[in-house]
Amino acid sequence: MPTTFARAADVLAAVGADLGVTEWLTIDQRRIDLFAEATGDHQWIHVDPVRAKDGPFGTTIAHGYLTMSLANYFLPALARYDNLKMGVNYGVDKVRFPAPVKVGARVRGHGLVLAVQEVGGGVQATVRVTMQVEGEERPGCVVDTISRLFFNE
Repeated sequence: MPTTFARAADVLAAVGADLGVTEWLTIDQRRIDLFAEATGDHQWIHVDPVRAKDGPFGTTIAHGYLTMSLANYFLPALARYDNLKMGVNYGVDKVRFPAPVKVGARVRGHGLVLAVQEVGGGVQATVRVTMQVEGEERPGCVVDTISRLFFNE
């Protein structure tokens, strides 16, 4: 269940808040192949299961940027903004890929509000999304997302 924010002041007060975790999402080969098609990154470690079986990971792995892009998939499950006029992705501050995400793995997002500041009639929130991989010690991705949020106040 996402944490709900109804106004800018609620977001400003949330620095340090743990937003919890999302439901698990299975990373299947179809998702990897579609990402490869969309980005033109057809490296064999991602799209060739036969060759990847003998590669360094024993199977195909998700692209790092595919794993990072799931932050956008998980954010609405971590935080809900009621009374929002507009929200925009402003960018990211820091991205790391500590471990590969193998095909068939289940991942989920864990959210932590790192910083919030007022900007031009709204707030800018930095939320760290950690892509946890079921059964693995290290995450597949850690990304500090930056969103600008403008409320109807």
